[in-house]
Amino acid sequence: MTTPATGAPPTGAPPLVTARARPGRFAVALLIIGVPLVLALLGPLFAGEAGPRAASFTLGGGHWAGTDFVGRDVWRQVLLGGRPVVVTALAATALAYAVALPLGLISALTHRTWLEELLMRPLDVVLAVPSLLLILLVAAVLAPGPMGLALLVALVNIPDAARIIRATAAEAASRPAVEALRMQGETWWRMAVGYVGRSALRTLATDAGVRLTGVLYLVATAAFLGVGVEPDAADWAVMVDRNRTGLFVQPWAVVVPALLIVGLTVGVNLLVDAALATRERRVRPGRKPGEKPGEMGESSP
Repeated sequence: MTTPATGAPPTGAPPLVTARARPGRFAVALLIIGVPLVLALLGPLFAGEAGPRAASFTLGGGHWAGTDFVGRDVWRQVLLGGRPVVVTALAATALAYAVALPLGLISALTHRTWLEELLMRPLDVVLAVPSLLLILLVAAVLAPGPMGLALLVALVNIPDAARIIRATAAEAASRPAVEALRMQGETWWRMAVGYVGRSALRTLATDAGVRLTGVLYLVATAAFLGVGVEPDAADWAVMVDRNRTGLFVQPWAVVVPALLIVGLTVGVNLLVDAALATRERRVRPGRKPGEKPGEMGESSP
């Protein structure tokens, strides 16, 4: 006999975990990610016109953050250099999930083994090649621009994203509720998105946060190596690469963009954790998150 639904939690139940229990988490996450995001998205609006160039790797002379390897104002380059990194990373992550989500859900819900093999086995070929190596090989032939870099980064992220989605969705798809929905004649969309997708939402949200962090690092590394950007482009990763020779002479040209990239990656994960904490609810012992009472053989009191 199950515990009747009341306003108070049953004795001995795990405490309810919500974002209210840790109000500082959102504040810290927003602070860490807010600074680089604001600079990346709004920075070009306040960059102004380029002034006369000064000597390389110097401080002062109206350049409060110093000058870079060709004498340009570092702060102006910082204001201009964030948008390519952020936009490329967001576009690559969105493109990867736009392909991986339907592939993973179809593979998890289909009863046709040949279809699952047809969808998943080609991804193993891409997965076997190191991501950065594949990007460099393609870039050596095609010389992609920013959009081409976003497509390449999305391509190397599709295989493991599709596998995670398939594994998570397969567990939810094996529940009796999905078979009941199928017998009731519910549409594939209702089963895949309405039930399986919602059951896998927490795992997918966590993966999205981790994946966006990895994509940011991959985009920055590719730009650091000169893929998808010009050698002297206003880009945070390019700034780190091109100015590292003067690190001990004028460190701000390297430290500022590097800290902004780190802030983006750390802030993304903290923000995802904080957002997931708001959805955390007490789970009754013996029941998995997203599982309905009827699936555990429970009956009403």
